This record gives sequence, structure tokens and C-alpha cells, in this order.
Amino acid sequence: MTTQQSTGTNWTQLLLAIERHEDLTEEQAAWAMREMMSGSADPVVVAGFLIGLRTKGETAAELRGLSETMLTMARPYAGSREAVDIVGTGGDRHNTVNISTMAALTIAGAGERVVKHGNRASTSATGSADALERLGVPLDAPQERIEAAADAVGFSFLFANTYHPAMRHIAPVRRALGVPTVFNVLGPLANPARVRSSVIGVADPRMAPLMAEVFARRGDRALVFTGARNLDELSLIGPNEIWETADGQIQRVRLEPADVDLPGNTLEDITGRDAAHNAEVIRRVLAGERGPIRDTVVLNAAAGLVARQGDVRRPLAERIGEAIPRAQQALDSGAAQRLLEDWIRFLTDGESPKTSTSV
Repeated sequence: MTTQQSTGTNWTQLLLAIERHEDLTEEQAAWAMREMMSGSADPVVVAGFLIGLRTKGETAAELRGLSETMLTMARPYAGSREAVDIVGTGGDRHNTVNISTMAALTIAGAGERVVKHGNRASTSATGSADALERLGVPLDAPQERIEAAADAVGFSFLFANTYHPAMRHIAPVRRALGVPTVFNVLGPLANPARVRSSVIGVADPRMAPLMAEVFARRGDRALVFTGARNLDELSLIGPNEIWETADGQIQRVRLEPADVDLPGNTLEDITGRDAAHNAEVIRRVLAGERGPIRDTVVLNAAAGLVARQGDVRRPLAERIGEAIPRAQQALDSGAAQRLLEDWIRFLTDGESPKTSTSV
């Protein structure tokens, strides 16, 4: 019996419902994801589904069905869930430098375990995988070593192409469309490590509260936000809208640059280019270079530290402000830079920093 026969669901039924602007059930969304990721769906149908869903407007139930199916079909992850992920959805069209990648290394340099889930660029100039590869990170390291790095070094990067191999059926459609789709927000919701804490920048402000609802339903700690000018990271150029989840509850907070002890900046200050340029920016920031990029990295890293610990009953701006010096120290002390070096060494030859003779 086929999936279509056993569930009573088919593409014609779903596409007609979407055309009528009817929301899908969680089960219908899950069925669609299984069909797409199994390679059974025609690319034209996949494109129609993705564009139709975006035009209608996705719901939290649809995001749950799609993301949970992605996780079910992902390659198993054997490491700890006690970690934080920090990532942006992409799609803001501003082509900023890789803020979340630098923030992730800073968080780990401050002593918190990070398991970052990322990919190559889809709707932006440079994805996290592109920048890390230019820094010398072997994305094709053995899976056991990739996962062991979280404990040995404090940092792991789960390359989406490796952990979601079934995405190969959908990637060509996404590239051909060239516009943001639901998959921009599904990546952050489908970290194979199922980390307990997440910091997610969302370019589409309509999607941020829906993603927060998914995290809340899971019982995870998360900060989901849209920056000024719809940036997919916390910014110092204007107000940031944040949805914080804890204990199944969601609170919405506005964070202004004036709320934190960091100077404001402009969008041009944090604009990036290609992978080579962005990788060089990462090197300079980790080496201690000061300026608006570092300040933005520090702000986002502080959010990651807050997501890992802290009393949610206290004002969020206060908690982020208290975490900022810790993020700054991770950069000033060279801890974040050393962590990157240790991580690359561990992935390359399995040498743990505990046994390394390097200074």
C-alpha cells in the first residue's frame, strides 16, 4: 500500500487546499515532507507547494509537521543535547558577514558547548559552511569525530548536507527558485542534535513567533528574533523584536541598541562579500580586531550565553547586558581564536586540545 493510499492524502488535495488559503494539518505537512525528501515528488510539484505555502502563509502546525519529519529522516546524532545552536535563516538580502558563525565560536570560547547546524549559501552570498571551509575546517571529517568535538573542544558543526542527505532531492528546486521558502526556517528547527537551547535570527518577522511556538512546544529554551531592517541577527542599527521561550511559555521583548552597553552602527558596517572575504573578517575579529562587526558579534554571542543559562524572570536586556563582558573576554583573551584552531586540529587528526603540545 502506498503512502498516498494509507493516509488518504495526495498532492492534488494539498495544492488545492493551499490555493484556497486553507491551512494544512500537522499530519498533512509531515506527509508532504516525506514525499519531498524521499524523492517521490515531481520537482514542479515541490516548487508549487513551496511557493503556494509561502503565498498562503505558513502556520506553526505546518512548521511542526515539516521540521519533525526532517528530524525523523535525519542521520542520527549520538552526542549531547546540552548545547546551544545559533543561526540565521538567511533571506534578508543584506549579505552581512557571518555574524552567527563568529558568535558561535565566541560562545564556545566563553565555555558553553555549541552544536551549530548550518549549510552553504542558498539565498545569501556566503553560508556558514562556505566561510568555515575557507577557514580550513574539513566539512567531510568522519562523523564520529565531528560529534566528539562537542565534548573534546566545545564546538561541533553539523553540515546540513551530511545530516540531511535526503535534502538532495529538494536542493535543486530551492536553487532554481532563488527566493526564500519554508526551508529557510526549517533548517534552524531541524538541528539533528536537538539542542536544548537555540538562538535564531529570522529575516521574515511573520515567521519568528511561529518558530518560537515550535520551540516552546518542544520545551526548549530559545531566543528567536528579527533585527532592524529585517536582519536575521540581533543588530545595533535599530530595534530588535525578540520572542523568548522557556518552560513552554513565550514572551515578546523589544531590544534597543540603547539597552546594551555597545555603540550603535550601520548596515554598511556589517556588510560582507564572498566566502574568502568573510573568512578573513572572521580571522580578524577572533584575533581581537575591534569595531562594529565585533560589537554585533558580541551582542549575538551574549544572547547565546543567555539562552544557555539565566533566570528568565529577570528582564532580558539586563541578562544580555550582563553576558556581554563574558563574550568580550572570550575574544580579548584569544579563547575563541584558540578554540577554532583546536577544533580544526581535532577534526583533521583527532588531536584533543588536552593532549596538544601547542601553546
